[in-house]
Amino acid sequence: MIGGLIAVVAIALFVMAHEAGHFLAAKATGMKATEFFLGFGPKLWSIKRGETEYGIKAIPAGGYVRIIGMNPFEEVAPEDVGRTYREKPFWKKSVVVLAGVGMNFLMAFVMFFGAIVASGIREPVPMVADIVEARDGVPTAAASADIRIGDRIVAIDGTPYASWTEIQEELSARPGERVTLTILRGEESLEVPVTLGTFETEAGEIGFLGVQAAIRERSVGVVEGASLAVQEVWQNIRLTFQVMGELVRPESLMRLAGVFVGQTDVPPEIRPISPIGIVNVGSQVGTFGPATYVMMLAQINVILATFNVIPLLPLDGGHFAVALWQKITGREPDVRKLVPVAVAVIVLFTFLGLAAIVLDIIDPIRL
Repeated sequence: MIGGLIAVVAIALFVMAHEAGHFLAAKATGMKATEFFLGFGPKLWSIKRGETEYGIKAIPAGGYVRIIGMNPFEEVAPEDVGRTYREKPFWKKSVVVLAGVGMNFLMAFVMFFGAIVASGIREPVPMVADIVEARDGVPTAAASADIRIGDRIVAIDGTPYASWTEIQEELSARPGERVTLTILRGEESLEVPVTLGTFETEAGEIGFLGVQAAIRERSVGVVEGASLAVQEVWQNIRLTFQVMGELVRPESLMRLAGVFVGQTDVPPEIRPISPIGIVNVGSQVGTFGPATYVMMLAQINVILATFNVIPLLPLDGGHFAVALWQKITGREPDVRKLVPVAVAVIVLFTFLGLAAIVLDIIDPIRL
């Protein structure tokens, strides 16, 4: 339970860091920011310092910074002329609207980096740790051949391989083929012919040997840790876009709509998660160790940032897209035509949020 509460507090901090990015960028570029709030709706508490009011509102669904002139329908007071968002050049607008996601990506990188360097990594090595005896009732290639636990695979058809990832990629690309594995068993080198099995996936058939690789833990230096952290951020960006693509498909939205009438058969790949679910998942992930927990929080940062770069209003990416359009065309957009888009985005996110809450209550995630 403590892990779940820590996750909720961490998300609030991530939201505030996101908004702080906008706020600090606005200040640095000469814009006037009058409000900095966590949450939406009725005001619970606030304090004013200088020209900015800071506070908390009742609905914990994000946060915002109010920058004068960012709302195209807003009337600007004479004393604020020269300090509005709409008056600033493209590069300053871009810095302000992208500073929030930049802050989240930076935090994600630091968290991934810290977890990786502090705990090291677990990686597969080309040594057999276990043998899968059968798949769908059919003996696997490894079970049918002279392969034993402790054997080290060093080559396929005479081509040497140093990593398990390379071996796995080569075997996966050759479904049903007969290959010769070069195996080290103690000091002895053996040539073991096997006919690979076939495993059907969404991407097509892949080869299947039927062994599980041994896992080793090793420490990671600063340079490699930074490289791996960048890879983690990029992989999570790709995964988030992939999930979003699945979520907005009509059949996915229909399945999510079913949760409001008690249907919970929602595939994991399209299941949204609410703060309730984050508390639940956080309490479970917390038992896996500090590094795993920190990496989960880093993933949340990436998700927050990636959602916000979608080029649709009222998201940060939408504001950037409008500024870019102005820069390219030299014309002010008719924002009245963009209001329906913003409303549609808000409705979609509200629907997903409500579906997530219902799912997390009636069908909690179990890791």
